[in-house]
Formats: sequence, structure tokens, C-alpha cells
Amino acid sequence: MSSALPSDSPALFDLPPAVPDFSLESAARLRGFWPVAGCDEAGRGPLAGPVVAAAVILDPENIPEGLNDSKKLTAKAREALFETIFDKALVSVASSSPARIDRINILRASLDAMRRAVLGLALPPAMVLADGRDQPPGIPCRSQAVIKGDARSLSIAAASIIAKVTRDRMMAQAATIYPAYGFDGHVGYGTAVHRAAIIDTGPCPLHRMSFRPLRQVE
Repeated sequence: MSSALPSDSPALFDLPPAVPDFSLESAARLRGFWPVAGCDEAGRGPLAGPVVAAAVILDPENIPEGLNDSKKLTAKAREALFETIFDKALVSVASSSPARIDRINILRASLDAMRRAVLGLALPPAMVLADGRDQPPGIPCRSQAVIKGDARSLSIAAASIIAKVTRDRMMAQAATIYPAYGFDGHVGYGTAVHRAAIIDTGPCPLHRMSFRPLRQVE
């Protein structure tokens, strides 16, 4: 037996793709919380390198076009938006080193980098929208954890781009100091090439020795 979908119930594959918007920021503003900063991090998963966090306050009258979750953008698009965001928004960046990650764990190191990024903004926000399930502790304003926030909030999407491009540039620089690992290609993630280099060469100071693949490395 066949059945027709009601005219107001489109098939799932006909729905438009989800893109971030400014609705969370606008809702906060209506409640009296302004400015609003979006905050995100890049680099929780890699075996090497820092975790980098960014906080961004967008101008609602001058939002860069094309903002999206950094993972959904090409490297060329991210680089172009990186410059545009710095031109049109308030931006702050902070990072936690591999040594700090090993000392306090990756989640705490990520949240602490997010906290410092927020505190580094030239204009203190009244509300912070933080990507993920956790809110950065120790910030002197309201905050809201937003799951998949980089796909929902333009401010978080902007922060995701800043954090991703900043970290990629840091790892490209690291590749010139530690060329044996190919950091400019995999940016520290546990690819087969990277794991083979660790076995052949041993870890360097940028490796996170608390991460499982490196715990047994002498």
C-alpha cells in the first residue's frame, strides 16, 4: 500500500541543509545580554600540538558572508574568512600546550583555553555561547553550552574558523622545526604516516604523552 506525504511534511532529503544563523545571539540580546561571544576550540583529538580556542563577537550589522562550521569549508575558504573575521569582528585567541594537556587532561585544557580566549576580548561579553556540552569555567558572565554549536551559531562558526586556521598555521610552523613527522600534512592527528614517524623517530616535545598511543613510547 502506498501513501502520500502531506503537503506540509516534506521528505527528509528535501529539507534544506542546516546552516548556522544568528538566532541564539538575537535571543540573548532580547533578554538583555549583549554583546554575545561565540567560543570554540580546535585540536582536541590530535596526538601532537596545542589545543587552540577562539572567542568572537560579531557585529550584527556587518556579519561576514559564508560563515559555517570550519569542518564544512575548504582550506581556501577558511583562510579567506579568517582575514575577514579579523577585519569585521572582535577576536581573541588562546591555546594550551601539549605539556599542559598532559598535566591537566585535554578537556580541562580545552576549557581553560576557551576561558582565556573569552577573557582576552577587548569588549567583555555579557553572554558566551560555547560549542559542545561544557561551559568554560571562571568567566565573569553568563554562558550557554551549545551542542554542535558551530553548525547552529554564526558566532561559534566564526570562532571555529579562527581556531582551526590558527592551529593549522602553528602546525605548519612546527613542521619546519620537526620535519620528520609531517605536521604540515596531518596537523598532529594520528594518521598512519604520523604513527610510523613516531615509531621510527620517537616523540618530540609537541607530542601529548598522556594520549594512549604514546603512553608506551619510551
